[in-house]
Parts: sequence; structure tokens; C-alpha cells
Amino acid sequence: MTAPAYWQKATDYLATKDQIIASIIASYPNEVMTNNQNPFSTLVKAIVGQQISIKAAATICQRLEALIGNFATEHYLLAKEDDLRQCGLSRPKIRYITNVANALESGKLTPATWSSMGDDEITKQLMSISGIGTWTAQMFLIFHLHRADILPLGDIGLINAIKLHYGSGQDLSKSEIKQLAQVWQPYRTVATWYLWRSLDPIPVQY
Repeated sequence: MTAPAYWQKATDYLATKDQIIASIIASYPNEVMTNNQNPFSTLVKAIVGQQISIKAAATICQRLEALIGNFATEHYLLAKEDDLRQCGLSRPKIRYITNVANALESGKLTPATWSSMGDDEITKQLMSISGIGTWTAQMFLIFHLHRADILPLGDIGLINAIKLHYGSGQDLSKSEIKQLAQVWQPYRTVATWYLWRSLDPIPVQY
């Protein structure tokens, strides 16, 4: 597991820019986002997590790991659909994960080049795979590639955290959230992670 090299610099910066974020950071000392160095694992967990609760997604991923061992494409592709269904995966999500596994095996997804590619380029490549939309691509940029300035406006957890901390329980529009988040640049990823952390009993990890 590795943490972003910019983490301490980002938390110091955010603490001077936003009192609410500063308070959340202080509540979770010594916690950082980590990367398990397995792009397939991150994409599987993000796909599993589409439109379901963190708790439900974690249960499915635990069952899947028990079935296939470490998240290797070849192990997944050898698994039977009935067994994958028993883990709690829907047929569409099985298909989406299969698409990702095949794309990594065939070279349609190119991990070796991602470090030299911009966020938009990587997003375009990821979204060429059926089953990967904007949210899933953003989770990948945040959790696997540790890109520092991602703001996932479609993420319900982020929206709920902003509603709680900044909206007095009222929803903010996307334009209002964008404006609010300007002060977090160039570390919107880190602010987002801490806002998630403020809602969840364990750190979010894909």
C-alpha cells in the first residue's frame, strides 16, 4: 500500500483554506488514502460500488476475493458466472468486470502509459470500456492513480457530506458545489476524501 506523496502538503494547505475541512482533518490524524497497486482490483471495486451502499459493496468484494483469491484478471476470467452471482454480483456488473479484465489482457487499457497521461486522456480510455462511466473513472483517478484534483460531482457521498457540513441540511446545486470547491484546488481529491471520511465509519477505499 502506498499513499500520495502530496498528502501532507495537501492537508496543510487545506487546513489554511477551509475551517470545516481543517476540523475534519484534525478528527482523523494519521489517516491517508492508499493505493493497492492493482488497477483491476480498483476497477472491480468501483464497478461493484456503483449505485449500492459502501457496506453492501464491501460484502460483495469480500465474497469475490474469497472466490478468486487476489484480484487477478486471469482468475476472474476463469470463474463461473453462477459462482460470481452467488457473490452478489448482478449479471450486468459481471459483464462490465469481464469487459475490464479483457481490456487489461488485450492491452486496450494501458497501465504502463497512465503515469504520462492527463486525467482527461485516462478518463477517455477508461470510458471506452462498456460499464465504466464518469463516476467509475473518477474513482480510479482518485484511488489508483492518486490524481490530486478530482471532484466527483456525481458522487452521492460527497453530495451528502457537503449538504451536512456546508448546506445546513439543504442540497447544493452542482454549480454551488463547484464554486465552494474552488478554494480546495489543487487538492480537491483530498478534500473529497476527508468529506467521505466524515460520513463513514471506515476510510473509503477502492
